[in-house]
Amino acid sequence: MTDSIAQDRRGFLGSAAAALAAARFGSLGALLPQAACAPRAALAAGELASLGQATGWLNSPALTPAALRGRVVLVDFWTYTCINWLRQLPYVRAWADGYADRGLVVIGVHTPEFAFEKDPDNVRRAVRELDVPYPVAVDSDYAIWNAFRNRYWPALYLLDAEGRIRYTHFGEGEYERSEGMIRKLLEEAGAGDPGGPVDVRGRGVEAPADWGSLKSPETYLGYARAEGFASPGGVLPGGRQLYQAPARLARNQWALSGDWAVEGQPATLHAPGGRIVHRFHARDVHLVMGPAKRGEQVRFRVRLDGAPPGDAHGIDVDAGGGGTAAEQRLYQLIRQPGPVADRQFEIEFLDPGIQAFAFTFG
Repeated sequence: MTDSIAQDRRGFLGSAAAALAAARFGSLGALLPQAACAPRAALAAGELASLGQATGWLNSPALTPAALRGRVVLVDFWTYTCINWLRQLPYVRAWADGYADRGLVVIGVHTPEFAFEKDPDNVRRAVRELDVPYPVAVDSDYAIWNAFRNRYWPALYLLDAEGRIRYTHFGEGEYERSEGMIRKLLEEAGAGDPGGPVDVRGRGVEAPADWGSLKSPETYLGYARAEGFASPGGVLPGGRQLYQAPARLARNQWALSGDWAVEGQPATLHAPGGRIVHRFHARDVHLVMGPAKRGEQVRFRVRLDGAPPGDAHGIDVDAGGGGTAAEQRLYQLIRQPGPVADRQFEIEFLDPGIQAFAFTFG
């Protein structure tokens, strides 16, 4: 992706077309008016000092600029429900493992997008279940995010042994270029031949998207960022309402059916039998969702063009379409093995209490 494209993402939320174009780029963090879209060669003392404002650390004691002096440092901003970061993760994991003995330090900065991602227990569970092996600075107050003037998930900042930001990359892709810069800075730091390049095989939700067939953008269900909503009468922000799904949907339209309250971030179901319907064009369908109350479980059933998904089921669904949401995270519901076309996705919740936040596709 060219730098000119990378520098024009502050208008990401302005249109569905821009959102689709940005699917490969990554999620926009709409928290700051200023974007950090170019490498900065100035000393990054302020950025690294902000690590001291982390709300916690996982996999490591707190890291300080003094402890990082003389090391090449890769800072990776992430949030655990972001599909763009999940598909980047196997590369960062491999770099952390493959170059650690040459002097590379990888720090994952977990800055939340959704409110439930601020919960330290949720972050701790995600680090364990997603096999994030490197140090993680928990940035629930956005202090590190703000110090780096960052706006994207995922975002890579590569600092040389003198503490200068020498390379940045936002979103997925350009892995060879990013690894090449890691190797270059390690050689500059006196590591000699750093070995590699590493071998990466993303599997499951970490597998690369089918970019040639991807024609559906990230779709938020909360009223603050919702687009393409097609239930008659529109959204009643914040209040409970009986919604209906229309008989037909155009591509990238979606609808609710049942007793829902559409809040700023999630749509929350208050009675069993509620449905979400989405007309999409992509190989994969993911939904960020989970029970509103910790410890509860919500059973669901998925249909593709009105039938069980069969071989097109995702890793969180069986061939008959059945599944259970037990925690708030990204669920892979559909992965189609054959040709991709416009399809009708439907998920019905057999229990109340689900909160649904966003569809992503791959």
